[in-house]
Amino acid sequence: MNKKILSALIAACALFASIGSANAADDVSPIPKIADEWRFSVSPYAWLPQVNTTVSAGGPGSKNADISMNSLVNNLKSGVMIAGEAHYGKWGVMADFASATLQKSGGFNFKGDPQYRAGDKSTLQATLFNFVGTYNVLSNQDAYLDALLGVRWVSLTTSFDVALQADPSIRLSASSATPATYGVVGFNSRYRIMGSNWYVPLYADIGTGGGTNHNTWQASTGVGVALTKMVDLSLTYRAIGFDIKSGNNDSSLLKGLFHGPQVMATFNF
Repeated sequence: MNKKILSALIAACALFASIGSANAADDVSPIPKIADEWRFSVSPYAWLPQVNTTVSAGGPGSKNADISMNSLVNNLKSGVMIAGEAHYGKWGVMADFASATLQKSGGFNFKGDPQYRAGDKSTLQATLFNFVGTYNVLSNQDAYLDALLGVRWVSLTTSFDVALQADPSIRLSASSATPATYGVVGFNSRYRIMGSNWYVPLYADIGTGGGTNHNTWQASTGVGVALTKMVDLSLTYRAIGFDIKSGNNDSSLLKGLFHGPQVMATFNF
């Protein structure tokens, strides 16, 4: 793992510890209260996943493509990650949107000849959108559990561009997009730690878009702290896996796994 990333995560853990100690005397519960009124939350977050993908064309071979957290940080061009919830009584909705664009540029000499120096640029855009309805099945002073039912949309778009530096009009470009939509079921929960303002968040879902090679799952857990009734912080490890079938007769298959640490701030109102 990149030393800067590791240092940032250690600093986040230290911040959590100091914040938790400072607020230990406050009577702040991290467990949401069920009431016949609206409550909302908005949660911007930073997720630094390692990306593992395998592409199979239906034959005996396959191709792997992995992106480390270090490469992700170094080649990140743009990104936005935000989640939100709205609840009334036991019913509610949750939405989660994450999109990141990675871009890497380089160059090479065609057939080793410096007169034919070419520049290349490769781009990967990954987009994830979850939208689920929720229903509370457990709520007391120490635990909160919502059942989930909804959809997930995943899209991976790759592009590659090569141009001759001496004559940029001589270029080659290619791109491909692989989207998929799934129905998902799961749960979202919090468990209070020894009556304190600390809690353990736990999320899991599983779903399918139809068929054995068109599935998805997601899971995350970690630790969080309620600073006030309006602000939470959490540090979790999040993983999302998916299979996408494409082509005629489902001849090609993309398997993906995104997993890594996530820091989230939640604002309740």
